[in-house]
Amino acid sequence: MATDNSSDTKVGEWNNLDIGHVVLICICAVTVFFMITLGCLCLNKYRSMKKIIRDLRQGRSLVIPRVPSQDSPPPSPNVLNLPELPERTTESPLQRQQTKHSCRFPWKPPLQVPRFTKADLNLVQLIKAGREGVFYKGRITRGTCRGHSLVTCKIGKDAITPKQMENEVSIMRKLAYHKNVMQLLDWNTVEEPYMLIMEFISYGTLRSFVQKHKDELSAEPELQSQFTIASYHIALAMEHLRSKMVVHCDLALRNILVSRFPWEVKVAEFGLARDLTRMRSRRSSRKKQHKERVPLRWYPPEYFRNNYYSFKGDVWAFGIVLWEMQSFGTLPYPNLNTSEQVVYSVCAGYKNTVPSSCRPEMEQIMLDCWLDPYTSRPSFTDIVGILENIVESDGDYVHVDNQRIMNAEEK
Repeated sequence: MATDNSSDTKVGEWNNLDIGHVVLICICAVTVFFMITLGCLCLNKYRSMKKIIRDLRQGRSLVIPRVPSQDSPPPSPNVLNLPELPERTTESPLQRQQTKHSCRFPWKPPLQVPRFTKADLNLVQLIKAGREGVFYKGRITRGTCRGHSLVTCKIGKDAITPKQMENEVSIMRKLAYHKNVMQLLDWNTVEEPYMLIMEFISYGTLRSFVQKHKDELSAEPELQSQFTIASYHIALAMEHLRSKMVVHCDLALRNILVSRFPWEVKVAEFGLARDLTRMRSRRSSRKKQHKERVPLRWYPPEYFRNNYYSFKGDVWAFGIVLWEMQSFGTLPYPNLNTSEQVVYSVCAGYKNTVPSSCRPEMEQIMLDCWLDPYTSRPSFTDIVGILENIVESDGDYVHVDNQRIMNAEEK
């Protein structure tokens, strides 16, 4: 009996061992199957890529579907010439495909085709030359750009990189629509010359406007009310930037464009603007980029002391803008000739002398904008409220010619 029991135990152990072997063999078989399948797929992909590269080297072209375009007359010659670009099709900017294939590396992601080029524009008149680009009045040669045939075109200078232009595009798109902010319509940050297409503004910059019409404005009895209205609209734009966490960093009279003075003015030029939601620190990159150029005459003392610029720095610059307007586009700190003198004077507490023709309310706003430390300065929401009250008060009371009224009563 003992011998039978031991025999049964050995048979059971062999059965258990056989089941374990079967399971292990099945797992190995499935693994080998998947590896063979994956290897076949990779081999087919490799052969397909080699075939494509061989065809390209032999001069065979790939068939790429294109959107059919309507025939259009050739563009008129540009008034102002730009560097020549490769020949392009006659498709309008809205019909042109957004991507193109790389022939050298077909497995890489497709590159973006520029949304428009020099051939789509006819540059008519120079508006202003800025730090990073030149502004022109332009005309769309084929069709329109979002319904606009006349546009403002900013062409980046040679030293401007695509990344800098893309940063400006990103900020302008984030700001979306505001009646006192320059609106972006289209852009090209793929091929040189890098360009931004914006809405057309009739009268150029506010600085050139007040300089050109100084005599007419000086004879205007309601000039201070008009300056107040223009200042109110600039403050509205800056309040909008603050709500979007965008610091302008280049607020000046030359960067404000006039569509209809004083009721339609727009803040422009966002080449130095910073989106604080994408920054770890509000410290400037001046120490890292020694060649960086900034408008020192519009910058606050904390920038020179601590390399710091915030929304209150834009408030300081807003006070300079008010002073520029009152002085008809005069350069701030006109008695200082060098950058070193400007930095020393600003840090020492020197202020621009307010013109005697300036109304007391506006002078007080300037002085508040130039308070030091920066925490003492008002916010743009505060400034908007103050200017709104002044504009409403001006609307309630108007200046009249008493002698003219008396003559009318005698008749």
